[in-house]
Amino acid sequence: MEALLQQIEKYKQEIAAAEANTPEAVEAFRIQYLGTKGLLKTVMGEMKNVPNEHKKAFGQVLNEFKQFVETKFETLQQAAGGGANSASDKSFDWSLPGSFVPVGTRHPLTAVRNQIVSIFKTLGFAIAEGPEIEDDWHNFGAMNLPEDHPARDMQDTFYISQNPAWLLRTHTSSTQARVMESQKPPIRVICPGRVYRNETISARAHCFFHQIEGLYIDENVSFADLKQTLYFFVQEMFGKDVKVRFRPSYFPFTEPSAEMDISCLICDSKGCNVCKHTGWVEILGSGMVHPKVLENFGIDSNKYTGFAFGMGVERICQLKYQVNDLRLYSQNDVRFLKQFTGVV
Repeated sequence: MEALLQQIEKYKQEIAAAEANTPEAVEAFRIQYLGTKGLLKTVMGEMKNVPNEHKKAFGQVLNEFKQFVETKFETLQQAAGGGANSASDKSFDWSLPGSFVPVGTRHPLTAVRNQIVSIFKTLGFAIAEGPEIEDDWHNFGAMNLPEDHPARDMQDTFYISQNPAWLLRTHTSSTQARVMESQKPPIRVICPGRVYRNETISARAHCFFHQIEGLYIDENVSFADLKQTLYFFVQEMFGKDVKVRFRPSYFPFTEPSAEMDISCLICDSKGCNVCKHTGWVEILGSGMVHPKVLENFGIDSNKYTGFAFGMGVERICQLKYQVNDLRLYSQNDVRFLKQFTGVV
């Protein structure tokens, strides 16, 4: 080991006396002393021959030697004009504009969801969220759909287990159930979220999509309150000129129930594939909360009434931005998403 230390001192004297006045000479110095087959690599390799009791002390010597060589290289590099402050760097115009960085954008579904939430917030609705994996009670039973109810056939469900029954929620009504379970009237919430149904993927259907449902329960709530709330929403979302109509319908958890149509914005009510040549497009379902649903959560149906509604975010987005294929929302095609740059 003593001989190796003496050899390192000789190398240091040799390196200290080295000169390099050109970038080529500096590069030659780097290759000779710092290259992958250079002197420093060879000296470092001697560590394996040092007895274990001397490895710590010899390691410090090697680190000092390495720093010595690197410092000498930097000094030669600066002197030869190859350092960070070289003439080539000084000649660079730092005032030149930088490279263009593409600006991202919100997903159209996110933008529409935020707009819907904002509209209902102005009416005093709070946001409620629930789990996407639900039990059978909150998804079906609490919403007046017992096990043998034929309305269950209206929704093709992804079941995770059968006993007990756990599933991917088919609607965000399950969040309404959890709100009624934990809160007492008055209740005024909207429930945005992703839902799942076992359907064939096509331009008009998908196995997952997004819903926003609303619930308002208080004393003396009427169907007129429901209609005025939805009129306000439609005009804020689509403009004052849009036409609205209600059609009687059926939902197990509301009575009476109605579907709400608006005049087709894509063809200006003249008839197209989206409105099926009727001039009208259905955008949501609604109705007065069924007394049985209220009673399931201990809410006095003689004292309190309420209304509920639910809409698909994809359908609203389709009408607002004239998107004709549901699959575009989830294909991550940058060409499609770039069209919504600047949408908030």
